[in-house]
Amino acid sequence: MDYKNSGVDIEAGYKSVELMKEHIKKTQRAEVLGGIGGFAGAFDLSRIKNMEEPVLLSGTDGCGTKVKLAFVMDKHDTIGIDAVAMCVNDIACSGGEPLFFLDYIACGKNFPEKIATIVSGVAEGCRQAGAALIGGETAEHPGLMEENEYDLAGFAVGVVERKEMITGASIVPGDTLIGIASSGVHSNGFSLVRKIFDMSEKSLSRYVPELGGTLGGTLLTPTRIYVNALKKVKEAGVTIKGTSHITGGGFYENIPRMLPKGIAAQVRKDSYEVPAIFRMMAREGKVEEQVMYNTYNMGIGMVLAVRSEDADKTLAALKEAGDTGYIIGETVASDQGVILV
Repeated sequence: MDYKNSGVDIEAGYKSVELMKEHIKKTQRAEVLGGIGGFAGAFDLSRIKNMEEPVLLSGTDGCGTKVKLAFVMDKHDTIGIDAVAMCVNDIACSGGEPLFFLDYIACGKNFPEKIATIVSGVAEGCRQAGAALIGGETAEHPGLMEENEYDLAGFAVGVVERKEMITGASIVPGDTLIGIASSGVHSNGFSLVRKIFDMSEKSLSRYVPELGGTLGGTLLTPTRIYVNALKKVKEAGVTIKGTSHITGGGFYENIPRMLPKGIAAQVRKDSYEVPAIFRMMAREGKVEEQVMYNTYNMGIGMVLAVRSEDADKTLAALKEAGDTGYIIGETVASDQGVILV
């Protein structure tokens, strides 16, 4: 009896590391020390010595049950972008620059080519965010997970000048709310998605005219990364008063997180077009509107609060970054949190 016979293939683990190295190289920053394969990822922090009051920011998250779609469709090259996005978008919400990322893959069986494909997506997410992928872990869990199943999570660290942190404290009634378009469902609410739609390969592979693509392809569209968008807004001279990353809990849970006590966000539902996938989900799943806005991003992946006079400048900066922004409402004096009109 040996470790391999018990279900853990150490040699496959070595091969996975070799295959993923080419992807990891694409994410390297000058601050990364050493190579891949050490016991710890090393990152030189000398640069932050030039900051007045550097504050480290961290974020950790996963992709939830969205990975189930990747299993069914046998498509694993974008789910890593989701894992990165969920972490770095939270760091960007505080005004920070993501520095580095580590991933964690738990699998029933280590198939090196599949693991390397997953990591290629992680590397692409890091590239989009400007963060270095400095390490990670692939753990085989035979008997705990099915051979073809895996879970993916990650951890990011960023930095921001304390005086430049986005806290929401300066938000007042009359500020403008800017919504930045999402790329789709992102990585939240997939337990409900899987109840609404048939999760068979045949169903997910069907072309849906309303969506302009297959159902599975639409649902697997990776989460939008907003790091560059917020950077462009800042470079345009706009002071972002508050930010909200619209993840699990949708509008109702996430937008109030950036608001001071006694101030609410009044959002106009007709200020932008809700993407077809959300309309389809509500219709086919008979999901009430309140539940949709309390579960999904409804086409808005991030909300910014800015001075009304900075609204046009913000929209122009977002366009320059390749993102689409909408004026979706304003802040008002109220304790209601979010008011949809």
